[in-house]
Amino acid sequence: MRIGELADVVGVTTRAVRHYHHLGLLPEPERRANGYREYGLRHAVVLARIRRLTELGLGLAEVRDVLADEAGKDLVKVLTELDEDLARQEEALRERRARLRTLLDAAGGMPAEGPVSPELAALFAGTAHLSDSPMAAKDREIIAFLETAVPDGERERLVSSVGEALGSPEAVARAGEAYALLDALAGAEPDDPRVEDAAVALAGCIPPGLFPGIGELDQHDNVLRAFYDDLAPAQAEAVRRALRILTEERR
Repeated sequence: MRIGELADVVGVTTRAVRHYHHLGLLPEPERRANGYREYGLRHAVVLARIRRLTELGLGLAEVRDVLADEAGKDLVKVLTELDEDLARQEEALRERRARLRTLLDAAGGMPAEGPVSPELAALFAGTAHLSDSPMAAKDREIIAFLETAVPDGERERLVSSVGEALGSPEAVARAGEAYALLDALAGAEPDDPRVEDAAVALAGCIPPGLFPGIGELDQHDNVLRAFYDDLAPAQAEAVRRALRILTEERR
């Protein structure tokens, strides 16, 4: 058989056959006098075995190990490990689908910020009426980002703190007032007298557990600096003053 015939018989491509030659998985026959390589039944048997093993999910390095053991005594062990790995993947997929279903079934629907935890989605649903506020939208975006970016151990604390900030009608009302004051500063300069009122209102909305090292955060956190850059000058100054107010309160 020529290489094309071998590939057709086994159901692979000629490119795959050449790749297996290159990796040393499939012996390469000598060229005949006419310059062509002639493949025999043994090549077809080995190539078919490679195909079956890869379809089971084995990587090519694992296939090489199996083929190297002519007695096949390690094949059961390799396939057992593969079965255990597939079981773990199935469990992970079930968990992911369960989380996805929780998000899709949430009363408030999928938030504009994309998939977040069900707990955060519920909190965002409670502030949906503030969606016309540009500052509220920015706040939600940064909270969604932080939930993704913080270490696993910090995520629960973050969501709990956001719940403290937005988890009651009174807290949402305070947040709405702070957002309105910040929105009003969109075209203002940092020395605008309204900056101080906005800073005080914002500080009153931030629970103690949200930023435990808030003074250091203000000075060093790259994310916060990027957040400042996305704000109007007066808005950024109001946020800085709010953080300073919280720093003084927590000393």
